[in-house]
Amino acid sequence: MISGSGNVAQYAAEKVLQLGGKVMTFSDSNGFIIDEEGIDEKKLAFVKDLKNVRRGRIKEYADKYPKAAYKAIEAGARCNPLWQIKCDVALPSATQNEVNGDDAANLLKNGCVCVSEGANMPSTPEAIKIFVESKILYGPAKAANAGGVATSGLEMSQNSMRLSWSREEVDRRLHDIMINIHRNCVETAAKYGTPGNYVNGANIAGFIKVADAMMDQGIV
Repeated sequence: MISGSGNVAQYAAEKVLQLGGKVMTFSDSNGFIIDEEGIDEKKLAFVKDLKNVRRGRIKEYADKYPKAAYKAIEAGARCNPLWQIKCDVALPSATQNEVNGDDAANLLKNGCVCVSEGANMPSTPEAIKIFVESKILYGPAKAANAGGVATSGLEMSQNSMRLSWSREEVDRRLHDIMINIHRNCVETAAKYGTPGNYVNGANIAGFIKVADAMMDQGIV
């Protein structure tokens, strides 16, 4: 299950399909669609054209594919109905604080075993506490959403070296980067007494990296 319908959500869906998963949802600021049959490559291409070219609303997906349902999201509602849908994996990829404590509880109640964040801090502190204490697979934004910045770094490297890597090469390098980020989270969390806590692992590893860089440059 994916929230949002921008570039992050689109390419998250693309990767899920490549890995054999089933994508059921996309959303925007007005509401969301749920396609129980699954959003395949053809339907994903429609979403990309809808959002990137025609700048339309996700409701048009349900007009194109009548078997899909569209639900509006009420402004100020305590719970987002998107997070009440049964799923194995949730990828909040829309905006900050889109998953609150009640939403997190609903996800767990409906069988979600993995939450990986594709937006900047999409889960509130209350939601994060629920995810961590439940011991589901939880990838915090500081780690799981680092791919965009990492890809920008790869672009800078290409520019600096006057190179042009293929899409496959960029994807391979990004894959290696994300494996290293995962390893750092796991090892750092264990080293500082909270094994399995990716939030602590990401926060501490990030802090140490910045602190080491400042010391190397003589700032402190």
